[in-house]
Formats: sequence, C-alpha cells, structure tokens
Amino acid sequence: MSQLAMSRAEREAFLAAPHIAIVSIAEPDRGPLTVPVWYRYEPGGAVCFVTSTESRKAQLMRDVGRIGLCVQTEDAPYQYVSIEGPVTFGEPDPERDIREIAFRYLGKERGEMYLAVTAAEPIPSVLVILTPERWYSADYRKMGLGS
Repeated sequence: MSQLAMSRAEREAFLAAPHIAIVSIAEPDRGPLTVPVWYRYEPGGAVCFVTSTESRKAQLMRDVGRIGLCVQTEDAPYQYVSIEGPVTFGEPDPERDIREIAFRYLGKERGEMYLAVTAAEPIPSVLVILTPERWYSADYRKMGLGS
C-alpha cells in the first residue's frame, strides 16, 4: 500500500462527502464514456445515482454491467478516491434519490428551484447502484504539503 493511500475509514468518509463524481463506462471500439454525476454514499454501502432511462450512459451500463467512478478535491494538496465494480438498477425513490441529492449538491433553496424546473418536464429515470469491488485512493496531504 502506498504511503499516500487512504485507510478504509478515510476513503469511505471521503466518498461520503459531497463531491462531484466522474463515471467511466466501457464503450466498444472507443474510449470510455466519461461523465459527471451527483451521487449518494454511506460508508460500507453502495454508491447510488439517478440517470435518464434513455441516456447513453444507462444503455452502456446495462450492456457492460460495471463502471468506474472517481471523486477528487479541486485544490492542493489533492485527494481522490476511485472505485470500480458491478452495477444493478432500481426504481428511484423521489425523496431519497432525487430531493435529498439535489439538496446535497445545491442546498435547500436552489435544490427546491431545481426540483421545480425538472418537475415541469419529468424524464423517466433509473437508480444506478454501484457495488464497490476495487478501491484506489491518494491523499497528498500525507506528504506534509498542508491541509
């Protein structure tokens, strides 16, 4: 294990914080489709996010059955957690998977505005459930470069 790698508790706490995740999905005869998503995660559980049922990412995830996901800090000293694993699908819970995630990323006031705008033209959605199998992480603060 690298001296920069996070412990299990560190990486799970980092993943549970509200970072924008970047999802990578294998795509035949091309590089992977790589897109940002809002997500929810509780230590020891699965990573969950909602996407349009008809989106390219939903179709590719159904085809390949696994994805990679990475979250990072934007400022030095950098930290990141990257996971990879199989995905399953479910029905999104409007409160837990849509409202709570909108509030997580936008705050209550802007979250309510976002929900009002998206409710005007609802899009059929699917809950994506990523079960982490492989973890990679680094915390460059461990180099003594500040916090």
